[in-house]
Amino acid sequence: MKSVFLKFGVTLAVSLGIAATAFAQTQNGAPIPATYIYAGNLIAKAGSPPMPRKTIVVQNGLITEIKDGFVPNTASNVTIIDLRDKTVMPGMIDSHVHLSHERGANSRLYTVTKEESDWAFDAMVNARKNLDAGFTTVVDLGAEGGHAIFALRDNIAAGRIIGPRIIAAGDSISASGGHGDIHGYRDDVMHTLASPAICNGADDCRRATRQQIRAGADIIKVTATGGVLSNTAAGLGQQLFDDELKAIADTAHSMGRRVTAHAHSKEGVEAALRAGFDSVEHGTYLDAASIRLFRERGAYLVPTVLAGVTVYEMARNANSPLTPPQRDKALIAGPLMLDMLERAHAGGVKVAFGTDTGVSLHGENARELELMVQAGFTPTEALHAATIDAAEHLGLSAQIGTIEVGKVADIIAVEGDPTSDISMMRHVKFVMARGVVARR
Repeated sequence: MKSVFLKFGVTLAVSLGIAATAFAQTQNGAPIPATYIYAGNLIAKAGSPPMPRKTIVVQNGLITEIKDGFVPNTASNVTIIDLRDKTVMPGMIDSHVHLSHERGANSRLYTVTKEESDWAFDAMVNARKNLDAGFTTVVDLGAEGGHAIFALRDNIAAGRIIGPRIIAAGDSISASGGHGDIHGYRDDVMHTLASPAICNGADDCRRATRQQIRAGADIIKVTATGGVLSNTAAGLGQQLFDDELKAIADTAHSMGRRVTAHAHSKEGVEAALRAGFDSVEHGTYLDAASIRLFRERGAYLVPTVLAGVTVYEMARNANSPLTPPQRDKALIAGPLMLDMLERAHAGGVKVAFGTDTGVSLHGENARELELMVQAGFTPTEALHAATIDAAEHLGLSAQIGTIEVGKVADIIAVEGDPTSDISMMRHVKFVMARGVVARR
C-alpha cells in the first residue's frame, strides 16, 4: 500500500507539472508574462558543477527554460532580475519546524494566555522569516493554536499570503503523560488543554491518526519517545509501545500519509523503523544496529542538531527559560547530537535537512548546514540534504529540490560559493517562491 500511494503521488505531480508547463506558454492565445533571471553561477542540482552565465525563464510559477548566456529582453512582457554577481540555487527545504512557536521566557505563560488567532499571526510572521532565510518549503511538525497552521498553509498556497510552502502535521500523536501531552499546570487546566491526538492503545492510536488526517494533516508526526522540552521528568526513552506505533504507521499509510517519529532513544528509534515509519526526527542515541535498520528500511533521518545545540546553550545560561526537568534533559541530550549525526553520515544513513526551528530562532535555520559540515558532511552534501534529499523525503522530487524545466520556480541566490564556504547560506540575498519574488 505504501509504495502504491507514493508512486501515485509522484505520477500525479509529474502530470500536473507537464500540463502546467504547456499552459504557461499561452493563455487565451496571448503570451504569459515571463521573468528572466540572470544567474552569474547556477547550481541547478546540488552535487553538479556550477554553470556560469545562465538565464532562467519563469512563467506562471514554473521554470519553462534555462538558456545559455544572458538573454536580452526583446519583449514588453518580460521582467529582468539581474543576479549576475550571485550564485543561484534551488530554494531550500526544512523538514522540521514549528512556525507558531519560538522558545522563550514566556513560553509556558503563552500556552494559557494566547488565543488561536495569536498563534496564527505568530506562525505567519515566523513563516516569512523562514522564507526570507531561503527556505521555500517547510514541514511544520506540531503547531500550537489548533487548526491555525492549516489555514496558514492554505492561504499561502492560494497566494493570499507570501510564505513558504507548508507541509503541516497539526497535533502530534502522543501517549498520555508523554512528550506531546500537556504538563506542569493544574489538573483542570491540563484537562482543558489536552490534545485530541493523545492516545492509549493501538485502537485509540488509530482513532487519533484518522482524526488528524480528517483535520487536514499532510504528514503524521508521532512522539515515540520522551523529549527534552516536555515539562516532565519522564526521560527520553520509548513512550508508545510497538503495537501502538505499528497501528499509527499502518493507518497513516492506508490513508496516503507519510509518518515520522520524534525519537531520541535507541529503542524508540528502532521501534519506529520496525513499525514502518518513513523517517525519524532527532535520533540522538542511534548506534550501529540503528544505522543498519535505517539502511534496511530506506528511512530518512532528520537530525535537528541545531535544536540540540540550542537547548544545551539555554540550559547553561544562568537566566535559562527552561524548567528543571527540561534543563536536566537538555544537558544530557544536547551534546550528543553532533556525534550522532557524524555516526549516521559515516554509516550511510539517508539524511534530510531539518532543524526543529522554533526551539532555535526562526530565520537562523541555515546554521544547521554549518553543524552538518562539522559532523563530516561536505558543503555540497549538506546542500544536497537541504534540497534533493529533503524533496525525496517528502515525495516532492517532481516539483522541487532542483532548478529544472517543468519544476516550480523556488529559487534563491547568495554571494560567493557556498560549496566552499557553507556559511554563505546564512546570508541569502534573493528569494523567489512559486514564481513570486519574496526577497530582492
